[in-house]
Amino acid sequence: MFLGEYQHSLDNKGRLTVPARFREELGETFIVTKGLDNCLFVYPLSEWKTVEQNLKGLPFTRGDVRAFVRFFFSGACECETDKQGRILLPVALREYAHIDKDVVIIGVGNRVEVWAHQYWEEYAENAGASYEEISEKLVELGI
Repeated sequence: MFLGEYQHSLDNKGRLTVPARFREELGETFIVTKGLDNCLFVYPLSEWKTVEQNLKGLPFTRGDVRAFVRFFFSGACECETDKQGRILLPVALREYAHIDKDVVIIGVGNRVEVWAHQYWEEYAENAGASYEEISEKLVELGI
């Protein structure tokens, strides 16, 4: 399970150090793709296969499903860490997530998210303001 929040910076070549706590669970090879809310999702291969199967089970005849699946899979790339525990984030993914230098890497249970520092700060501030309201809704849903 991925937990915690880590502050890192990209180097001049666009490489990002993956927190040591996440490297072992991600494995040697993992998937990075366009996430929601302008962040990147990072999945270990085993979890990626589960996500892939779930998406394959959606009705492809629906336009919104096709659009989401196209967007999600077209942005995906397979990554490996180098000897220093870094990955090279492709330019297209950095542009999508507005990542230029400072990032926040968070553990979200079954995946890791990579955020541009400024976007994470804004998101956390807005979500934090409604944290109690969100938790009440989840209780209503039986979660």
